[in-house]
Amino acid sequence: MSDRRRKVLFITFDQWRGDALGVLGGTPAKTPTIDQLVADSTVFRRHFTCSAPCGPSRATLLTGRYPFVHRSVRNGTPLDARFSNLALEARRAGVEPVLFGYTDTALDPRAAIPGDPRLKSYESPLEGFTLGVGMFSETDVTAWAAHLRKQGHSLPDDHIAITYGMGAQRPERSFQRKPAFYAAEDSDTAFTADRVIDYIHVNQKREWLIHASFLRPHPPLTAPAPYNEMIDSAAVPVPPRASTRAEEAAAHPFMGYWLDKVQADPNFFQPGFAVNQRSDAELRDAAAVYYGLLAECDTQLARILAALEESGQLDDTLIVLTADHGEMLGSHWMWGKGGFYDASNHIPLIIRDPERPGGGRHVTCFTESVDIAPTILGWLGAETPLDWDGRTLAPWLSWAASPCEITSFAWREAAFWEFDFREVATGAAQRALGLTPDQCVLNVWREERWKLVWFAALPPLLFDLKQDPNETVNLAERPEHAATLASLLGKLLSRRMIHAERTLTNTQLTPRGVARYQGPRE
Repeated sequence: MSDRRRKVLFITFDQWRGDALGVLGGTPAKTPTIDQLVADSTVFRRHFTCSAPCGPSRATLLTGRYPFVHRSVRNGTPLDARFSNLALEARRAGVEPVLFGYTDTALDPRAAIPGDPRLKSYESPLEGFTLGVGMFSETDVTAWAAHLRKQGHSLPDDHIAITYGMGAQRPERSFQRKPAFYAAEDSDTAFTADRVIDYIHVNQKREWLIHASFLRPHPPLTAPAPYNEMIDSAAVPVPPRASTRAEEAAAHPFMGYWLDKVQADPNFFQPGFAVNQRSDAELRDAAAVYYGLLAECDTQLARILAALEESGQLDDTLIVLTADHGEMLGSHWMWGKGGFYDASNHIPLIIRDPERPGGGRHVTCFTESVDIAPTILGWLGAETPLDWDGRTLAPWLSWAASPCEITSFAWREAAFWEFDFREVATGAAQRALGLTPDQCVLNVWREERWKLVWFAALPPLLFDLKQDPNETVNLAERPEHAATLASLLGKLLSRRMIHAERTLTNTQLTPRGVARYQGPRE
């Protein structure tokens, strides 16, 4: 490697399902660029985010800490300023971290002066990043809006309305696959990619960490031509779900509340329409547009990778491609993210290490979003902070096709995630379920066969994924599965106990001075 070795391209696509990869089959995803990257990289087939929605998932991804440690558990819940993160640690290693997009970070109000406008939004950039271009907060959308105005577009005053791609169009009475008012080369996805490409070409001699955070395929489900019509609705798989929405809601108290909450959102697909007002045909059209937006992301990824290759930086750059969280896409009558189902938390992860290109390695062990930041820091030659929960994925980048069979080092046997559904400002969840805010939380322990969902104050769920991969039959109340439930709960408790915050816990003052343990947690 040259003296330009320390470069990282860290890309997230927002709300990208773990199975939405053309190379995996089974979905209408058209991702030729990503599929080619997979052939030259390591793909992690059982990768899960440890939290949802956007803010908590990104806090987890960028701090390397579980949500029960960093506690930024909802969109708008502040991230404690005392926590370090990937950007700050990269700076300590002498590498500049640059953000293109957003991190959905809610500022710690104790670190702000009274009246600071950032306290009215959860879309501040994470501390430590240099902002290459911001997107989607009231101030950060300015650059893209200015670009659209230069193209002759008359824009609505509401910055959110711009992202709907509707322009001055009035909402229709049904879901529309009409193209966005802007051309594909002027979309938010293309605009962000343009800024990343400019940075790559201008900074060839520098060490950098680019975090490119793309909005799509996150709703609004409005795509520019040709992506709005690229995917045939008939190719969209029928999502697994109960025969009726009411039957799904009756399966568990949480589902009764969550289905009402998610599907009552009046602006999920396009302005003015709730999910529960849409016909099955409209829902298939919406899913097709979702895959079209993903295809657009794939096209822009191709341009970014080409810029790396043209500038001679491809083989100096670690490429990490993943998502913040998944998308239910109609499974269990749900859209969006949140809750306990795999579709919301299973996400893609592809890593191309320029020191180990080729091979198309597929890892089937469980990996988690907390592992990304330690992996990047390790590649930059930096130490992972002692209190982080993730582990570097570097060992998997050099093994052959079936690394889970390797026993030379211990690895986790399950994925863990947490979902917090409190509504501090409105109290909606608390009133609907008769809970306090701190009771509005669930934890998931997800093994190859068994999956436990443990609520703080609601009945548990237990699924046998071997017999019931769509998570439809709750076995938690059946006596014959009591021992399994207890065993899984013990493992979940152990994970939380082992990963308690430990900045000073393994430090002891002795007559001989300060003693420290700085090794692994398990």
